[in-house]
Amino acid sequence: MSCAISCLGIESTAHTFGVGVSTSRGEILANENKSYVPTEGGIHPREAAQQHSAVAVDVLSSALRVSGIEPASLDVIAFSQGPGLGPCLRTGATVARVLSLLLGRPLVGVNHSLAHIEIGRLICSCQDPLTLYVSGGNTMIAAFEGGRYRVFGETLDISANNCLDSFAIQAGLGFPANVKVHPVEQEATKGGKLLDIPYIVKGMDVSFSGILTASIKLLSQGKDPEDVCFTLVEVVYGMLTEVTERALAHTEKKEVLLTGGGARSERLQRSLRQICQTHGANLHVVPPQYAGDNGAMISWNGLLHYQQGDTIEVAESVVKPRMRIEEVEATWREGSPRH
Repeated sequence: MSCAISCLGIESTAHTFGVGVSTSRGEILANENKSYVPTEGGIHPREAAQQHSAVAVDVLSSALRVSGIEPASLDVIAFSQGPGLGPCLRTGATVARVLSLLLGRPLVGVNHSLAHIEIGRLICSCQDPLTLYVSGGNTMIAAFEGGRYRVFGETLDISANNCLDSFAIQAGLGFPANVKVHPVEQEATKGGKLLDIPYIVKGMDVSFSGILTASIKLLSQGKDPEDVCFTLVEVVYGMLTEVTERALAHTEKKEVLLTGGGARSERLQRSLRQICQTHGANLHVVPPQYAGDNGAMISWNGLLHYQQGDTIEVAESVVKPRMRIEEVEATWREGSPRH
């Protein structure tokens, strides 16, 4: 049996600095992550980047210790190239470049959104799913077609979780970083009255900024916070379920994958499970430790790229804060021209 190839991956798109180690056998040997939690308000990119710099050595050391792999035994270094917050991306990229140069190992730039899908495919053992990716920075419905992942629907402004996170902050519920149950969802279970806020679905796309504004306005008018939370959760998840079902009917996929930090929501899982039953599809949900931003997903996707010869020179490893998932050819997928 040939020796497994190992990859160390660095995640740093937003509030999480993560380091993962995976092998070509599909083993996740380490997944160490440290999140920045702002003292008030939402994420401050420069503060988050400074926190990443401060914890980088400790997180890296921990991942190597847990994996049991010596740095000199690593075969490839990967990093999240985009999309994400510029200062945060640059911090992770810098660490990856240093490791690549010191160890003399090839470097791989990974699309953060695509990595969320591929770690889901690995962990959930699904083959060709329609994916609903919901996180603090992204909301999209994507599927593999013609050698790349294609976006069938997405947010036109802020993400679904950004909407919920921003409302939580405004409502005094705190900044929900890597929590098991979103505080807005917790409050929603105490409410039950559906109030009047917009429901904005445009074809296969969604819009959340107006919903956020309307929900905050309801709070200022003295409406019961628990009912506002209930309304917000029902509308946001109702919209996500509607566009996912529309894409499922269009693509006729037999698997649906829920990934990203929003995958932790049992309320959203229930809604998606219902539409999957209607369309004869199976629902796969990424486990909590791989749902939010994490280093393991970057190491695994970096490994997939590396096995197809997709590496970059250090001089070309610029970060791409607005990187699109369609930009990346998924060379490891059957159906890709280069597979």
